[in-house]
Amino acid sequence: MPSAPSKLYSDDVSLLVVTLDTNPFFWSTFSFPFSEFLSHVLAFLNSILLLSQLNQVVVIATGCNSCTYLYDSSSDKNHGSTTGSMPSLYSDLLHNLEVFLAKDQHLAKPRDNAAGGGAPPPSLLSGSLSMALCYIQRAFRSGPIHPQPRILCLQGSADGPEQYVAIMNSIFSAQHSTASYITGGIYYRPPHLDGLFQYFSTVFATDLHSRAFLRLPKSVGVDFRASCFCHKQTIDMGYVCSVCLSIFCEHHDKCSTCGSVFGQAQSNVPSSTDRKRKA
Repeated sequence: MPSAPSKLYSDDVSLLVVTLDTNPFFWSTFSFPFSEFLSHVLAFLNSILLLSQLNQVVVIATGCNSCTYLYDSSSDKNHGSTTGSMPSLYSDLLHNLEVFLAKDQHLAKPRDNAAGGGAPPPSLLSGSLSMALCYIQRAFRSGPIHPQPRILCLQGSADGPEQYVAIMNSIFSAQHSTASYITGGIYYRPPHLDGLFQYFSTVFATDLHSRAFLRLPKSVGVDFRASCFCHKQTIDMGYVCSVCLSIFCEHHDKCSTCGSVFGQAQSNVPSSTDRKRKA
């Protein structure tokens, strides 16, 4: 079979960057085993590469202390290489994952012991998201012809409030390209974990151009009213941190998100309602 003719592939060729939650402390307490989850992910990634010989897949591990690239299908080392009967997608990715997990878990032990066996530490989604954006920017600058990039975040561990500023900075840096609602992307929470591969292949495998012809899950609606960071309640009026834009329903002396110290109320402003700003 002859190779595909040269043309602009920006519409039908995908660059899929996957951020993979590998937090060992989360998976040790979760009912769904990590090995089974990984088998669904590998099958999905393999199907993406089989859809087109020009598709690219990049996998980034999201640990609790660090992040790293696990696999890049465009690398000369991974292109067409095999280990016996096992393709590089499996052999290289699994090897790199094993090395990363050992290192990340070792780094997390002191902090986990200091926490007294409480809730597992959150994964560094902000770090893996930043690495994904950097990779996409590098692809953009490699030449005028490049595939359409998209990021798939596979996240299971709880959110880390301390990463709020970093994640928002990543979204602003990407000009909202990672916010699924703004860009017309897909946010989906699978109701049955046993069918992860089916959800991956039917919801997330299609490229951006083909999605216009399919009936994919859509959110019922997004409530754009602000929620306070202190009680997680929806509010109409509140206090806004001028540094990180965190919102609070009550006046605080210090921002719990970025640590900025708020100034004292001015003497010529007797009412607390005058200090409120619309959220």
